[in-house]
Amino acid sequence: MLALPIFLAMASGFVVVGVYTERKVSAFMQDRLGPMETGKWGLLQLFADLLKLLQKEDIVPTAADRKLFLLAPTVIFASVFAGFAVMPLTPDLQGSGASVGVFYLMAIVSFDVVGILMAGWGSNNKYSLFGAMRSVAQIISYEIPLGLTILCVVMICQTLNLQTLSFQQGIYTHETNYLFGLKALGIDVTHWGGIFSWNILRNPFLLIAYIIFFICTLAESNRAPFDLPEGESEIVGGFHTEYSGMRFALLYLSEYAMMLLVSFLGAVLFLGSWNTPLPNLGPVRLADWTSGAPGTLWGQLTGGFWLLSKVFFAVLLQMWVRWTLPRIRVDQMMHLCWKVLTPIGLILLLISGIWRLLMI
Repeated sequence: MLALPIFLAMASGFVVVGVYTERKVSAFMQDRLGPMETGKWGLLQLFADLLKLLQKEDIVPTAADRKLFLLAPTVIFASVFAGFAVMPLTPDLQGSGASVGVFYLMAIVSFDVVGILMAGWGSNNKYSLFGAMRSVAQIISYEIPLGLTILCVVMICQTLNLQTLSFQQGIYTHETNYLFGLKALGIDVTHWGGIFSWNILRNPFLLIAYIIFFICTLAESNRAPFDLPEGESEIVGGFHTEYSGMRFALLYLSEYAMMLLVSFLGAVLFLGSWNTPLPNLGPVRLADWTSGAPGTLWGQLTGGFWLLSKVFFAVLLQMWVRWTLPRIRVDQMMHLCWKVLTPIGLILLLISGIWRLLMI
């Protein structure tokens, strides 16, 4: 049970690092300086913002549904943070070894839409309601291609356990891995390890699946160019328009925690989880040297380092996309989901099933 407090502390601490990093990254991309006045290089800006939010009055609109309005931020916060309960961090450190961890995550990640709907409806504000309706349409729609890409991995790996998925993508697997998953080539890369054992190379089609997965997680996290539920130029602030003080801070915290959660899930499913990207090349045993054996301190340190490196790289990509692409229209969002990503996801699922049969 040690892993769960670690994940909660990590997700909370990530907000401090993530907000500051995003401000600096966006400033760099736009040839600005970003926060500079509050503390050295603006490092204390987030703490100043938190202090301001703590001092703000917790306002509940007179005409709002008080119970729904007050409960919504808690529902969103709890549903996001509950997802970390089944995540593996190292070969020996995992919150819960649930054999249906992938299924649990798919269920819990989508539950935050209930809280968003409660916030929009309970606010009794037309802009909040518009934002909530957009969020329901967006998240429920993009869960279809998201689920299909996750099913592709499950079908190839034949397990719903996230830790088992992690072990299959490294040198400690009990299965035989072939180069690009092609048994006909006869090139056994099981002992090579590194990137050759990651799911994106165990089945080359899973690289396309990961791209679709990444796009869908942007929509699940309400991140640009899919930030329609919070479209400031159209609906003020979306479903959280009426929130202030710490309840607004909870919603803000939940958005960054969701970014971290989906990045963890993508790293575990597609990018080798806590396994090293460095392969064994003949006598140069890079994978052996940079992947500590399970049950050892070196294994915990290297495993945590590699997984967090992949996660933060994915988060950086999310920030990059946000400050590069403009917000899309609602019709473009639905067209991309139902007419592009979902058909491709179905084709990839069919290919994954055939691929698994050929591998047996």
